[in-house]
Amino acid sequence: MMPEKKITPEQALKEHTKLALKVAYHDQKYHGEDSPEISDAEYDSLRRQMENLEQNFPFLLDENPQSQAVGAAPSSRFSKINHSVPMLSLGNAMNADEVHDFIDRIKRFLNLPETQKIMIFAEPKIDGLSCSIRYEDGKLVQAATRGDGQTGEDITQNILTIQGIPHQLSGHFPAVLEVRGEIYMRRDDFQTLNETQEKNGDKAFANPRNAAAGSLRQLDATVTASRPLRLFAYALGETSDLLADTQSGIRDRLRDLGFPVTEKITLTDNIDELLNYHRSIEDQRSEIPYDIDGIVYKVDDLGLQDRLGFVARAPRWAIAHKFAAEKAITRLKDITIQVGRTGTLTPVAELEPVTVGGVVVSRATLHNADELERKDVRVGDMVKIQRAGDVIPQVLGHIPDARPADAEPFEFPAECPECGSLAIREEGEVAYRCTGGLICPAQAVERLKHFVSKGAFDIDGLGDKIIRQFWEKGLIKTPVDIFRLDEINQTLSPPLQQWEGWGDLSVKNLFEAISTKKTIQIDRFIYALGIRQIGQATSKRLARRYDTFENLQQEMERAADHEGDAYQKLINIEDIGPSTADDLIGFFAEPHNKDVVSGLLSILTLTPMPIIENDGSPVAGKTVVFTGKLQTMGRGEAKAAAEQKGAKVSGSVSKNTDYVVAGADAGSKLKKANDLGVTVLSEEEWKDLISG
Repeated sequence: MMPEKKITPEQALKEHTKLALKVAYHDQKYHGEDSPEISDAEYDSLRRQMENLEQNFPFLLDENPQSQAVGAAPSSRFSKINHSVPMLSLGNAMNADEVHDFIDRIKRFLNLPETQKIMIFAEPKIDGLSCSIRYEDGKLVQAATRGDGQTGEDITQNILTIQGIPHQLSGHFPAVLEVRGEIYMRRDDFQTLNETQEKNGDKAFANPRNAAAGSLRQLDATVTASRPLRLFAYALGETSDLLADTQSGIRDRLRDLGFPVTEKITLTDNIDELLNYHRSIEDQRSEIPYDIDGIVYKVDDLGLQDRLGFVARAPRWAIAHKFAAEKAITRLKDITIQVGRTGTLTPVAELEPVTVGGVVVSRATLHNADELERKDVRVGDMVKIQRAGDVIPQVLGHIPDARPADAEPFEFPAECPECGSLAIREEGEVAYRCTGGLICPAQAVERLKHFVSKGAFDIDGLGDKIIRQFWEKGLIKTPVDIFRLDEINQTLSPPLQQWEGWGDLSVKNLFEAISTKKTIQIDRFIYALGIRQIGQATSKRLARRYDTFENLQQEMERAADHEGDAYQKLINIEDIGPSTADDLIGFFAEPHNKDVVSGLLSILTLTPMPIIENDGSPVAGKTVVFTGKLQTMGRGEAKAAAEQKGAKVSGSVSKNTDYVVAGADAGSKLKKANDLGVTVLSEEEWKDLISG
């Protein structure tokens, strides 16, 4: 058995990109359509694999957006509500070391001494469906699902049917109060509901969480009213006046206002006490009448929460500490190969279905050839399956004594199973990759799916199945064809309106949805192109740095000279290193890509990134460089604060730099700033400037 190999950042990014595309698809199926195609265990395995990579390669959090995405786009069946304060997700900790890392990251970000204590509020993590309930002058006026974190579904009428949720507040309350909570179903109520479903000949729900989600997201509120749903309130969104200055204080005030809150909580500045609390609740888990899958830790001080802020999909000041793994043993029936958007070949374990932690697991990824060889799992083996923290199904290995005599090591195919092209493994790579490019149906379809996905063009009605159908029928081969569908349809016999499952209205709605996307913001267009290593966050940075797509394209052509200014400007953008830069430059150098881009630009109108509203911030639009050791805040906090004020943070000093903020032991950047006549500020001067 070969020793486990370490992977490079470039290899990690390739694996992460593949996982992100799968997660995006299944997020929509699970959160957006209530019709999952895989088990919870299979989905959670994909998500946790991304998180494992992100723990070792933090830059992935910005490069691939699906690890940052929250839920799914709201369904067109419901009216949409924009969240005034985003409803984000939580990062995960799977063990004590990761909890210590969470606390250490907070101290580093805030530039606090290692010995300083931080008060942490902890409560059980309810396994339900998040919602936001808005009150104006004490009256419940609106409620929404989390949706994609920015926009949710209007479920006001459904929320009004749930007992225990106040319709009118009493006592002292802010004029505007937005309460965040979790809708859930007790296990005994779930059992009774399923018995009723079966008695009526209806489909039983898989688990209490799915039952709660399906019951809440009903177009007919009387169906919701008939279901035994409950709420736990745990946080605030928009408020006209703060209820308290601590997280624990918010909980107490919510309870006083009549909202149900969890009782099994703790508040401590001692990590050992947090971990003991986690173990205690885990031991009591079977006695708790509703499903929980971990403990949520939150910095108690709201002032510190505000300073810490957020990463793309989660707050820096909170984390979910998941419970320990549950294991099972089953037979490995087969090993199949899946082909991703970039041609990566991924081995997948096809399992005899087995229940692990209440969820049926039938498939699990085997990652790559090295992982297969290291674990030495073979078709026919009895294999150990684990769901870590109730979220990840993994193949841990095989049972040696149960191996069939004829079990053979798996041989990676030399050809792509989708198109028959050569599958190669380049030096230094962990994955085999199909060389077929766009002639490979798996890659072509996945790239088209990405183009219309949520973070890109987000075209309503062009889901995964429709994209595949149109591709197989020859209607669309490149993104340009999407915007020519109306024209293409006029040449079809029979036209799309006469296809099974289609009609005049559905075709009309699709063409209108496509037409509305002919104007798109530049960052979404960049992301839609599917350039390797370019996620949503990086697309936004590129759009802000280069302003127009034409400028970006010209600068990427100039950046082919690694000794020139254009290349230096590119790699000085946050989180763009040589590998990412080469992928960008290579994309714009490829004639096929140029043709696609040219065709799209002849049809589309690209709009610039919106100007950040910063109430007259003196640094809005200015380029800032931080150098040296800052004393009162961490480098991460300083950059985040600058960007919130509308500034552009750069990693190098040039004639275009507006301010250099110099801390202790500033070196060459300070010297260059002085040579170029750039304004140099001390840390205190900078803080005075942005607060003025």
